[in-house]
Amino acid sequence: MSGAPPEKKRRRYGKAVCALLLATSVFALLRPAQPYAQVTELRGEISESAILDDQQRKTRQLSIAQDQTAQAGATTQSTAPTPTYQPASPGAVRDDDAAPATGSIFDPPEATNDPFADAPVPVPPRRPSSTTQGAADQDEAAETQAATATTAPTDDEDTAETDPINSRAVTIDSADRQQLDPGAERAEAIEGRDRRAEDDPFAATGIKLGSFVIRPTLEQGLTASSNADSSTEGKPALLSETALRFNAVSDWRENSAVIDGYGIFLKTISGDEVQEARGRVDGTLNVDLDNDLRAIARLGYEAAPESASSPVVIEGTVEQPVRQTIDGSLAVEKDAGKMRFALTGAVEHDIYGDAKLSTGGTLSQKDRDSTLYSAILRTGYEISPAITPFTEVEIGRRVYDLRVDSNGFERSSTRLGVRAGAELDLGEKLAGEFSAGWLREAIDDDRLPAISGATVNADLRWSPERGTTIGLTGETIVEGTTTADESGDILYSGLLTGEREIRANLIGNAALGVGWRDYVGSDGHDLILSAEAGLTWWLNRYAGLTTRARTEKQTSNIEGRDYTAHSIFVGVTLQP
Repeated sequence: MSGAPPEKKRRRYGKAVCALLLATSVFALLRPAQPYAQVTELRGEISESAILDDQQRKTRQLSIAQDQTAQAGATTQSTAPTPTYQPASPGAVRDDDAAPATGSIFDPPEATNDPFADAPVPVPPRRPSSTTQGAADQDEAAETQAATATTAPTDDEDTAETDPINSRAVTIDSADRQQLDPGAERAEAIEGRDRRAEDDPFAATGIKLGSFVIRPTLEQGLTASSNADSSTEGKPALLSETALRFNAVSDWRENSAVIDGYGIFLKTISGDEVQEARGRVDGTLNVDLDNDLRAIARLGYEAAPESASSPVVIEGTVEQPVRQTIDGSLAVEKDAGKMRFALTGAVEHDIYGDAKLSTGGTLSQKDRDSTLYSAILRTGYEISPAITPFTEVEIGRRVYDLRVDSNGFERSSTRLGVRAGAELDLGEKLAGEFSAGWLREAIDDDRLPAISGATVNADLRWSPERGTTIGLTGETIVEGTTTADESGDILYSGLLTGEREIRANLIGNAALGVGWRDYVGSDGHDLILSAEAGLTWWLNRYAGLTTRARTEKQTSNIEGRDYTAHSIFVGVTLQP
């Protein structure tokens, strides 16, 4: 028959399909470059430094090519053809095969004439260590910054002309990226830094009690004295001395309060029998009122044996009688421009205890008890922030509890005084005040002359250098008496003190004192001289060793009032 059987037709059709598939496979092997590139170049790890280097290299090449194009086109700008379109991102279209290689990691491998050549897959390079890679990254970053600084435009117009259209932008902080120093030390944490050194590392930290900070100090030691009771016929003794001092300061936001106090206890261990206790407490309260007014209130209490240098001598006593003093004041101050005004009211009450006689029994001293009421008006003018001169007028009345004493004299008196001085405020260098004037107390009994004389008062603190403080205090006191036909005396006393911080834990102090007592109505007088020096060595913030030496001497033209006393103290000081 003319037609082929159906089975032969199917066989021919299958052979044709196989031949077509074989031809297609051979054709695919003739162009392996682009698929093979995905296997050989885009597989494996690529570091960020390599990518950044490739981007910067292309940017530099584009900038150089554009500069050359701009120079060539400046002369043929009118006849220049329309520029060829450039894609937004490199690699958007396939480059021509004849395009030269740029050296980028994204360049395709070179094609060979032999499609069946055995081209082995290149082995990817070994990943460098972290140290080597870090150093390489730093070098490449430095080169990138230098290249950026060289090719950076000077203004916006040049940038618009030179920047390629849709060129790849670099990171914002690439130009400001600082090169890291491999040897830089790691910064410490804030809490690990050295704290600021304390001004006084051995000062008491204090105890918080409510709204007050209390700083107590306990001093315990032994005192060897050549005159245990500071009398004319005094004898030596070894005494146990205990001193307790404290300071309390409020931490209020606006107003303030300060409390100071001390207590000293002496008891004989061997030698002349002495048992003595003395102490004082003072409190000050400062309150700010409306209309630029300030109120200052003070209150104090003192209990101590009467001094051996007292003008009133009671013969045949076992020990000195105790004298108690209660004093308080209230002052109101106001500043009006450069003018300064202050009005102070004060009360002071003295109570004398009974004297114990060596023969047995007691001697009452109630006729010596008295109360002094006084009012002081101060007016000042601030000529500079450091100096404010002032004047004071004082009016007062001294009232004895017994209108007539045991000798039949009316000893109440009227007080009048005037003073002039200056306040100093030079910060830590010099601060305080001093004044001089005249004071007179006229006694009600006409048989007794008035007590009058010049007055000198001072309270100054001077710091010539850091760690050194010099203090000067002066006071004028009118002392009454119950001796028949005598009015009393005026006592002038002054004390010069010095404190030096020899080392942070070694404090030295010294004091020189002088007193002059002038008896009214006679030529009698007393001269009192004293000197003291001491050291405190702090073992730590809470404990220290203290020693001091003191001498005191009184000379008088009145018989039976001279005495001399020397003493040395050694002990331990404790503070919390």
